[in-house]
Amino acid sequence: MTARFWSSIPRTSHDVRLVVSDLDGTLLAGDGAVPATFWPLLERMNARGITFVPASGRQYATLARMFAQAPAGTPFIAENGTLVVRDGDVLCATCIDVPTVKDVIHKVRDATEPARDLGLVVCGRRSAYIERRDTEFITEAERYYAQLTAVGDLTTVTDDVLKLAIYDLAGVESTTRSIFAPLEASHQIAVSGKHWIDIMPQGANKGRAVQQLQQALGVTAAQTAVFGDYLNDLEMLDHADLSFAMGNAHPLVRSRARYIAPTNEEHGVVTALSHLLS
Repeated sequence: MTARFWSSIPRTSHDVRLVVSDLDGTLLAGDGAVPATFWPLLERMNARGITFVPASGRQYATLARMFAQAPAGTPFIAENGTLVVRDGDVLCATCIDVPTVKDVIHKVRDATEPARDLGLVVCGRRSAYIERRDTEFITEAERYYAQLTAVGDLTTVTDDVLKLAIYDLAGVESTTRSIFAPLEASHQIAVSGKHWIDIMPQGANKGRAVQQLQQALGVTAAQTAVFGDYLNDLEMLDHADLSFAMGNAHPLVRSRARYIAPTNEEHGVVTALSHLLS
């Protein structure tokens, strides 16, 4: 597929009923904040009966805090699609088996050495959990997990685990292949950023979550617009006729989307949506 630029979309009436947007690198600019220009647009979408959905690898508690001024009934796709919540009610939750959780904990511990700097966040239903205590890692984890609990031993966590997030200070591409590749046969491994990978149950991803919301809301792919920039956004692009890769997106995302939006620093989500809804 050869993606076209957003401006090539005709300014005609588009029957958009569902808008799903990734956050980091997509809706959010480099400062990590929702652009001020987005909130008036959200009011317009709500008035027109269009449901907006943040879709992120971030924790639900973090998303709820970021979008506290969103209208009632706003759904959230959290933890890279393993958790879908609407009005505080869990619509779908997919958890990892305990043996895999313990296996990954030990793999991260064994791989952490001077040449490889890894940290692990065990993402549960009630909280996210860490055992690494240095300031650099905690600061990075707190960006994405509003409910974060430090424990002495991650293997003692009894919460239902939605995903396992591994942070690699040097970059995750080689880590994914060399350490966690054996899990790919039985689990979903998503590269969610330059320094993060997420290990999730097989079949769990943002695309599946979008499909579940479409079914719950009675919305078709033709009535759906989706925005993304990185590899963990690939699957959800397949469930929207109006699929947008950001101008700063990974090359694989650009090749999978129908349209290219401006970059996140240029407020590309707001620009493209304003064009669609004008």
